[in-house]
Formats: sequence, structure tokens, C-alpha cells
Amino acid sequence: MKKYIPKPLPFDELLSLPTYSLPNLSYDKKKLAFYWDKTGRIELYTIDIASREIVKISDGQLPRAPRTGYAWDRKTEQIFFGKDVGGNEQNDIWVIDLEGNAKALTETPKFQEHVVEVSHDNQWLTFLSTRSGQMNVHKMKLDGSEVTQLTASDVPVRGGQWSPDDRYLAMGTNEMKTNLENNDIYLYDNKTGDMQRVVRITEKGSHDNFGNWAPDSKSFSLTSDASGLNQAGIYYLETKEIRWFSDGTAEEYAGEFSPDGKYLAVLRNKEAKIQPLIYNVETGEKRELQIPEGLAFNIQWLANDKILFFYTSSLTRPEVWIYDLNSDSYEVLLEAEYGSINKKDFIKPQYIRYKSTDGVEIPAILYVPKDIPEGVKLPAIVNVHGGPTAQYFLMFSAFMQYVASEGFVVILPNIRGSTGYGVEFRDACIKDWGGKDLEDVVHAAKYLQSLPFVDKKRIAVGGGSYGGFMTYIAVTKAPEYWKAGFAWIGITELFKMYEESMPHFKYFLNRQMGNPVDDKDLWYDRSAVNFADKMKAKLLIMHGVNDPRCPISQARIFKEKLLELGKKEGKDFEYVEYQQTGHGGFGDIETRKKTIRTMTDFFKRVL
Repeated sequence: MKKYIPKPLPFDELLSLPTYSLPNLSYDKKKLAFYWDKTGRIELYTIDIASREIVKISDGQLPRAPRTGYAWDRKTEQIFFGKDVGGNEQNDIWVIDLEGNAKALTETPKFQEHVVEVSHDNQWLTFLSTRSGQMNVHKMKLDGSEVTQLTASDVPVRGGQWSPDDRYLAMGTNEMKTNLENNDIYLYDNKTGDMQRVVRITEKGSHDNFGNWAPDSKSFSLTSDASGLNQAGIYYLETKEIRWFSDGTAEEYAGEFSPDGKYLAVLRNKEAKIQPLIYNVETGEKRELQIPEGLAFNIQWLANDKILFFYTSSLTRPEVWIYDLNSDSYEVLLEAEYGSINKKDFIKPQYIRYKSTDGVEIPAILYVPKDIPEGVKLPAIVNVHGGPTAQYFLMFSAFMQYVASEGFVVILPNIRGSTGYGVEFRDACIKDWGGKDLEDVVHAAKYLQSLPFVDKKRIAVGGGSYGGFMTYIAVTKAPEYWKAGFAWIGITELFKMYEESMPHFKYFLNRQMGNPVDDKDLWYDRSAVNFADKMKAKLLIMHGVNDPRCPISQARIFKEKLLELGKKEGKDFEYVEYQQTGHGGFGDIETRKKTIRTMTDFFKRVL
């Protein structure tokens, strides 16, 4: 019998490669700020667009795993950011200048706060905060001396983007009690203090989201899914009319206007790729950028004829590119590093579809190890994404590349509940977590079993956050399909999770799964701890102690239940808690390597 000898990528080198994230252009278009973990942990850097000089700004002031954004002031002198403690997401607002001097502007250890944007007169900073209970919009002076609460809603309010004349702040929230999936666009008038709803596409409810203000303050871009697919358009304040640009063949999301207001940048999400489009505002003419397939997003205008964006593909690590619209050419502003690794050694994943229960086709990304000898049967993994309102893209994943290079077949399914495939697909599992989505996961395993190079008896399921929820559900409600499972920051008991959640997280759970009183039977049935006795697979449980989204109690409850059932830790299951770590935990390179090493070593032992 032929054997397969894997040729793994160099683990330490691959997982130690520094990564750029969250590029943010200054308002004068002269500097780009970005996160970079070149030192081993995430720090804030800037690059001068003209000279290409890179300067490290922060030195340990940022959280190790930021889960919030940052904003420039209007003079390119300061950057405002959120900082938590040990991943607990109870961010305070901090400011840092370009020499690295940093200080806290708020001290709210019991609340979560997020930077939004600085006013055009450089006087005020808008931010989101739960200090009044629910997530609401506030503003404060740039030195933190004066704070004003602008909204007082009992459901989450998002936004706070200033119109160029500083007259209005754009926001989004929902007043529709019968449809929690609804979101409308509101304008807060800074002169009168009034907030008025300006966009509700349909009375049945839809996601109508603010995009970006036009330079003249007379219109703004927006995205709405009222048609069944996200579409990009422009709302005109004077006439109250909306002009749509998308053709309805794929999901599209509105972005920034060019500095002269003549063009609108839009992102098209189709078949797990994101393509930038430039629409002529006057004619509606669409222009596609001449770039390789992949993910090109976070478009920012450098000038009327130049844009900057983040780019990655299944074989290209994240980079920042500049595109010249006059010449249809691009250059790399921030180039990814590969060390001694040859890009030819990476595996190019396949984009496939498989049929689930009732014949619904499920899109998925498939990693197949190279040079499998005929007759060899390899172990396989179904990896479920978080969310559930998220999706897998054809983007670079060091984790997937390494696992596949170790000889594991990996499938990443965009199961029902995922974004990118329309409203019906996205909302298919509302009040049904662990229902149709579980069927899609099971059929991913059946698809793997149909492949001639997969061992039908050596299949695992795993994932993080909602993917962790699905792992627990899969190994307890469909135990016959799995030899192993890995649950990373997962959910096992919905009632307990709801009890411990912050108000805006509770609202999301209400949107997705109803409430613990009216839907108590559903919540009990979809809490995996109640069915732990059915589990047959070897299970790896990993969780951050400070996780506010999926609290550590979710892992501890399941562990206690397994011990109560007579399961042995180290034999039937393995359990790891990460200190000073929240939801995710990949904030620094050493934690990333430790977590992925734990997962891959587990796969090699049990599959």
C-alpha cells in the first residue's frame, strides 16, 4: 500500500511572517497608517506616500489583539484608537501623536467604546459607547474635556460620520420592533439636535446602511439589500431620491466618493472574491480595475485618478496597492514578506459547490494536498467560519496552507447563514442555528467522503466563535460523522451566554435566535451541553479567558459536563485556556503560533 509523506511548510517561518492590517489614509492624503506585527505584536505604523518612509508610531500602547478601529485627526497630527485590557473589549479611547506620545481620553472599564471619526473642523471626535446601557453615539472634544451623548436608544445605534460641512452625522439603527433584521439610515442635525430617519427602503424591513458622504454634503452613498441582494446607490438630500448603480447580478457595497465627487467606488462580492468597481456618478458607467482575481477592498482615494486598496488572494499575502486610473496600472505600496518560502509551494484552493439537504447548493473552498499518490486516503477537516453572518473568501490563509501541507484535506463551506449569496441564503438559519446549517456541515463531510483520496473514517469538524458553536452541535447531534472536533471560542449553552452578554451582543442573539423566554425550547435544543452524552469524537476545546462575546463559561460548562459523564481529560478530550486573551486571540505572533500548533498537533494525533 502506498504511503503519503507530507512536505509541510516551515511552521515557524510561515506563521512568523509579519502581516499588515487596517490601512487608513490621512485626510491630507500624505500618510497611510496601518497595523503591522513585525516586532512580534501589533503596532501602529505610518508610511509617507511620497517618500515611502515607514515610521513605527506605537510601542506597546495598542492592545495585543485590537478588535476596534482607529481614526486620524484632520491635521495629520494625531490618531485616536481603542484600547482594552487582555482582550476583554472594554475599550477606552486613547490618542497618540506621530512621535509616539499616547494618553487615555476616557476611563470606562465597565463599558465598550469605539472610535468613529473626527469632525472636519477638527474639534470633535464621534465614538460609540455602552456607557448608557445600549450602544449609542457620543461625541467629545479632541482632548477628552467634553463628552456629549447624541443618541439614547434601547437598540444599538451605529455610525457617526460627519458630513463635510459638519451639519449632519449619519447613523443607522432600527425602530421596527417586529423585524430585528431591519436597519434604517438616520441623520443627526448638529444645529438642532434632531435625529430624523431619511432612508427606509421597504416597510417590510431591510439592511439599509450608510456608505460615505459626497464632498458637497448634498448626497451620500448607501448599500441596501431590499432587492434580495446588496446594491449600491446614492441618496440625494434635497429630492429624497435614491439612484441605484448595481445591476443586481451580485452583491455590491458602496464606498467612497472621489475627491471631486465625480466617481463612486464600489466593491463587488461574487463567488468568494471581491472586485473593485468605479462608477461614474453622472452617467452610471461602470469601470472594472485591471487587477488579478482575489480580494481588493478598503478602497481609499489618493486623488481623482488614483486609489489605494488592500489586496490579497489565495496565493498572495496581504498587501497595499496603489492603482492609477489613467494608465490602468498598479504598484505595491506595502509588499508582503515570504522569507525563504517559495510561493510555488503554496496550495491553490478550489472553489466548489456541493449539494446539501433539499438540494440546496453550498459554495465552499477546498484545499487538497499536493502530489497525492493513487490509492492513498488522507484525513480531512470541515472548518466552519464564525458569524454566522460572515463568509470564507479566496484569500491567503497561513493556517489553511500549513494544515494542508501536513497532509490534511480541508473544506471551508459557506453554509446557509453566510453572507455574499443574497438575503434568502443569509437569513435561512434565523431561529434555526444548528438546523439547516448543521445539515450543510454534515453534507460537507459527505462530500469529502465522496473524494477518492479522503479516508471516510478520519474526518474532523472545527471552527471558532459561531464555528465553535457548530462544532459542539455537530459532535453531539451528528456524532457518527466525526472522528475528531476542535472547538475554538465556541458556544455550548445559549441561556448562560445571553445572561453574560453585553446589550448589543444580546440584540444580535435576539435577531438570530429569538429570546430565551418565548423560544426557550429552541434555545435548549440548540445548546450542545444538553446532548454531550452523544459525543463520540475526540474533542479539543480552546478558549480565551477574557472573551466577552463567547464567555469562558461556555467552555467550562461543557468540560464539566464531559467530566460528569465520565469522560477523561487528556484521553477523550483536551482542554486549553488562554490567559489575557479574548475573542480570537491571534493578536501577537507567539500566541498565533501556539494556538495553531496546538490545533495541528491535535489533528496529527487523533486523525
